[in-house]
Amino acid sequence: MSLFVALWPSPPVRGRLESAVRAARPTARGLRWSPPREWHLTLVFLGEAGERLPELTRALDRALAGRPALDLSLEDWGTFPLRAERASVLWAGVGGEGLHELAEVLGEAARATGVPVASRPFVPHITLARARPPRDAAETLRALGPAPSADWPVDRVDLVESRPGDTDRYRTVRSWGLLWGSDSQRAPERGTS
Repeated sequence: MSLFVALWPSPPVRGRLESAVRAARPTARGLRWSPPREWHLTLVFLGEAGERLPELTRALDRALAGRPALDLSLEDWGTFPLRAERASVLWAGVGGEGLHELAEVLGEAARATGVPVASRPFVPHITLARARPPRDAAETLRALGPAPSADWPVDRVDLVESRPGDTDRYRTVRSWGLLWGSDSQRAPERGTS
C-alpha cells in the first residue's frame, strides 16, 4: 500500500489550471498529461507504509490536532529537473503561509513512526504532466503564460492510497479537518471510491 499525505485543489483552482493546460497542450508533444481529477499537492510521500497504518494515523492525528486552515494560491509554473530543456515533470507551483511548516510537521510525525521520509527540499506543486524520456518543455511553459490567479482555501488534509492501474487511482484513507478560527471542521473517515 503506497501512501501519501495530500491537499486537493478546489474546483475553481482546478478549473483555472484546466483552462491553462488546454491552451498549452498543442505545444506539448511527448508529455503525458495527468487527468484533472488526479491533480493534488503532496505534502509528504510515505511509500509502502501500509503495515504501519494504525501507528501512522495516530501520529498524524497528533500532528494535525488544532492546526489552522491555510490560504494558498497558485504561483508559477516549473519543471523537474529545474532546467526546462530536460524536463521529466511539468508542474504548477503553490504558495501560502504555513504550507512548508505543515509539510515539515507531517514528515516529522511519519519519521517518528519509523516510516522513511525523503529529506529533499519541499517544493509545493501540482504535477500536471510527465515525460519519459525527458523533453524540452520551454515552449509549453511559454504557452501556459502567466500562472492563473487563483486563491485556494484549504480546510482538509487527506491520507491517500495510490493504486496504479486502477480506474480510481487515488483513494482517501483518512481525512483531517483544519481549523478556521475556533471551529473544528474535522471530517469523518471516508473513501473516495
